[in-house]
Amino acid sequence: MALKDVKPTRSELINLKKRIKLSERGYNILKMKRDGLILEFFKVLEEAKKSKSELNDNYEKALKTIAVANTVEGAIRVKAAAMAVQENPQIALKQKNIMGVFVPEIESSAVRKDIIQRGYGVLGSSAVIDETAEAFEELVDSIIRAAEIETTMKRLLDEIESTKRRVNALEFKVIPELSEARDFIKMRLDEMERDELVRLKKIRAKAQAK
Repeated sequence: MALKDVKPTRSELINLKKRIKLSERGYNILKMKRDGLILEFFKVLEEAKKSKSELNDNYEKALKTIAVANTVEGAIRVKAAAMAVQENPQIALKQKNIMGVFVPEIESSAVRKDIIQRGYGVLGSSAVIDETAEAFEELVDSIIRAAEIETTMKRLLDEIESTKRRVNALEFKVIPELSEARDFIKMRLDEMERDELVRLKKIRAKAQAK
């Protein structure tokens, strides 16, 4: 706000005081929101660390079990068992609200199955095939969970950055400029009041001299 554009009037002073008060209230609210979002982010970050570790473990386990299955049962039987699955995993994407930020909530179904649901039949299966199927079901489950957490982290981080920019704008630009304009008007009004008093004294002095 350029001081040359500021009108040194009492109405403008009142208006500026209202804007400063509103800006300070907004600053406090946004600062609380930023701090709250940061706390939520670190909570999700801990979940993300656990999720990543679980994902890596399940990935390694899945690789080992399918390697064993290919060795024991042969690649053709393993592929046949995989192709026998009739019901594919289903994903339902919902949203939940974290301090005004909408983040994904993924609900999955038909990921983990029993032997009958896997389609390859009890008689046509072996313990190795069952273990491999279970390992990959766990892997898919952990991938879905990791996707939900990673997206939540990204959205929270974006909102933190956006809120931080607004907090900084209010703290270092908007409020200081408004305060400077308020002080300028106060100074000009004081000067005008002193000038008016001097003028009145001169008028009285002249009137008394007559």
